[in-house]
Amino acid sequence: MQNRLVVNILLGLSFSVLVSACSSFNKLQKSGTDAEKYKAATEYYQKKDWYHAGLLFEELIPVLKGSTESEMAQFYYAYTQYNQQQYLLSATLFKKFYETFARSDYAQEAMYLYAKSLYKDTPQYNLDQSNTLTATSALQDFLNAYPDSQYKPEATEYIMDLRKKLERKAYEKAKLYFKTSGFNIASYKSAVIAINNFQKEFPDSEYNEELAFLKVDAEFSLAQNSLETKQKERYQEAMGYHQEFIDKYPQSSYVKQTEKMYETSQKEIERLNKLEQEREQEKQREQEKRKSTDPSRPAKVTTASND
Repeated sequence: MQNRLVVNILLGLSFSVLVSACSSFNKLQKSGTDAEKYKAATEYYQKKDWYHAGLLFEELIPVLKGSTESEMAQFYYAYTQYNQQQYLLSATLFKKFYETFARSDYAQEAMYLYAKSLYKDTPQYNLDQSNTLTATSALQDFLNAYPDSQYKPEATEYIMDLRKKLERKAYEKAKLYFKTSGFNIASYKSAVIAINNFQKEFPDSEYNEELAFLKVDAEFSLAQNSLETKQKERYQEAMGYHQEFIDKYPQSSYVKQTEKMYETSQKEIERLNKLEQEREQEKQREQEKRKSTDPSRPAKVTTASND
């Protein structure tokens, strides 16, 4: 009972302090001078009260324009939004700062925090990656502008992290094409194209072994489901992809599966070659038959006997 009483008293005191603080802040907003608001804003900022500091700096920025305090007010305001995880807004504010105060001692930090804000706002790998590309570009621009910056190690790490996100997105996209290939022959083609693009863009990826196998499988399946006139070429492509796979991953767990596809492709090509030969022979026989029965051909001329 006594403990509950102590808790209630503490809660009441906390509420009173909060109400008093809110009342004091509201009074400052309504009737405080610009100098008083700026002083209070910096004090809130130092206490890491980003919300109240942000409200005051946002109010002060238009009236401080052209003054010596304007630069720091804008820089601090951007930071208050960053620390409240309002990353799109902080990105806009930091970008505006370094463009406006290009010679400021804080310009480098602002440019970095612009890029970092974009990095913080990037989505999960399975969503649209437009923001990821924008953040990567911003971080690279920063490194190009300040190659010896103290932020270089962190910026480089962020770029690698974003690249991993793009890599995972491309990997999942290629696999999705492959998974849906059974329902649409065009997806076999798309899977092969997506995997080829992935291998070019991410040559050192941990996913390349699996995707190289899926490329053999996709091309082989494409050949099986193609029109007969296109099968030979596509089986040959599958055999070529198999050879590339074996050369690069001779110890892979997928080797036996690709070898079966290779052997089947060989047999199918032999079958198709035999069909081509038979058709060519049949074509020749038909041509000879037409020649022998063509009524427009002149009759054979024989010489009269002297007898």
